[in-house]
Amino acid sequence: MTNVDSANDPGLRTQAAPAGQKGGGVPAQSQATRSLTRAAGRSEEQQLDPQEYARLLDLYDNSFRHIAEGEVVKGTVIKVTASEVIVDVGYKSEGIIPIEEFLDEQRQITVQPGDIVDVLLERTEDRDGYVVLSREKAEKMKIWDEVEKAYGEKKVVIGRVIERIKGGLAVDIGVRAFLPGSQVDVRPVRNLDALRGQELRMRVIKVNKKRGNIVLSRKVLLEEENAEKKKHTLNTLAEGKVLRGVVKNITDYGAFIDLGGIDGLLHITDMSWGRVGHPSELFKVNDEIDVIVLKYDSATERVSLGHKQLISDPWSDVTARYAVGTRVGGKVVSLTDYGAFVELEPGVEGLIHVSEMSWSKRVKHPSKILNVGDTVEAMVLGVDPQARRISLGLKQIEANPWHELADKYPIGSRIVGRVRNLTEFGAFVEVEEDIDGLIHVSDMSWSKRVKHPSDVLKKGDRVEAVVLNIDAENQRLSLGLKQLASDIWEDFFQRHRVNDILEGKVVRMTNFGAFVEIEEGIEGLIHVSEFADQPGGEKIELTVDQAYPMKIIKLSPSERKIGLSIRALKEDRDREDWQSYTDGGSGQATLGDHFRNQ
Repeated sequence: MTNVDSANDPGLRTQAAPAGQKGGGVPAQSQATRSLTRAAGRSEEQQLDPQEYARLLDLYDNSFRHIAEGEVVKGTVIKVTASEVIVDVGYKSEGIIPIEEFLDEQRQITVQPGDIVDVLLERTEDRDGYVVLSREKAEKMKIWDEVEKAYGEKKVVIGRVIERIKGGLAVDIGVRAFLPGSQVDVRPVRNLDALRGQELRMRVIKVNKKRGNIVLSRKVLLEEENAEKKKHTLNTLAEGKVLRGVVKNITDYGAFIDLGGIDGLLHITDMSWGRVGHPSELFKVNDEIDVIVLKYDSATERVSLGHKQLISDPWSDVTARYAVGTRVGGKVVSLTDYGAFVELEPGVEGLIHVSEMSWSKRVKHPSKILNVGDTVEAMVLGVDPQARRISLGLKQIEANPWHELADKYPIGSRIVGRVRNLTEFGAFVEVEEDIDGLIHVSDMSWSKRVKHPSDVLKKGDRVEAVVLNIDAENQRLSLGLKQLASDIWEDFFQRHRVNDILEGKVVRMTNFGAFVEIEEGIEGLIHVSEFADQPGGEKIELTVDQAYPMKIIKLSPSERKIGLSIRALKEDRDREDWQSYTDGGSGQATLGDHFRNQ
């Protein structure tokens, strides 16, 4: 089918006479009419020969007999007015056609006197004596003829989508036609409204002139075209070949690329060496891109494609570009429970582990320090090209405050801090911002047995403590509270020796002996074996909170233990009494009298 725009319709393209054509195109009927008219208007002197007049009259009568109602004929534009166009079709009288049938889309008149146009003879005469003509109906009849011809010869027609209707689209091909939704494309089209106003190439698959039905198919045409393209593509397809394709569809896992009649899958992992959250971040439908064939299965006609393989792998020389100890900059692209991933360049990421984010803070989650999108500076701690891993450190950019702590707080120096937290084993005191020291429960009092730190301290208290030890590598600072005062145990051991006699109060009884408070905060133990008057003798009954004289029989400064005995004191008393007796006696009371009076 020859596709040339008609004067008024942008739909089905048909051949039409060029505007302004004159002369030889005038019908013979029109010439006969004018000759006969001229002959009838002559004077007697100018009358034609009777035979010539008869010939013209016969020609005139025969011209009428060749024109029938419902027939498309050619006519000559005689006159154009503001409301109508007068056309001579060679009949007894001219026809009048409304001017609207000769206006284009810009409402401009498309004919002028002398032009030859196709018109439909609807009636040979109306009540005013004019021939009833229609140029619009003639054009549509011509289009229907061309549609039927296109259907029979399986030719392509071009039409413009008018609107979406139930089941598909209404298309203007010069006349209104129907394009079913299932025939729009080889794949289902979800948004038919997007095609409104577009020109499509289609094929007529059904036509019924009597009912005025025309059914079109774009799918059939595409399938034929794709089959031809596919044949050519398959003949040239090979692994490793670089092709130019069009993005046809995008999914969560990749994009389908039209290579020419056959689709290949570009998986999301083969789109870029860098991180890709979704294929739509890189490509859009109808984008033209270069791809390389990674794998081709001729049996299933499945094609795997790659895009990142068109450029070199950035990990191939990553060791040279990111040496251990160098400082690098990048953008935080992802956070996990154990660290933050930083993009150093497209395709190369490093991990800042949560333990490498701060020298002093106990970072529970990377989000406490960093956010996605942050630009950070870090130090390269390790590179593993085979595993495609780079370890980064954030805290290494700054000096380690723990290494400076020993200079600022020598062992034995005093610090003042706030109690930040209490545990069963001690209290954490904030020495500096993000640096805590631990006062262990055993370093809270020389004399008291502290069961829980809350017996001595409360959260929020400001306390003074002594620096006991600094472990910079393990980030531990040991503090002492009791060390602020002198060691009462040390003082006791300096003042007392074994065999000293003193008085103590029983504070508690056990099955193995009695604990006795000798001085405030100082306790000793009387073993059950030291209760008796003598070995194998009667056991002395002791009472809690009762004071008794006793003798020191053992001192252990390293273990802070004191051994006491009542029996040893009783033996001393007996010896004294015996000595007094042998010496004549003094008559004075002895320590042994205390036990006789109990």
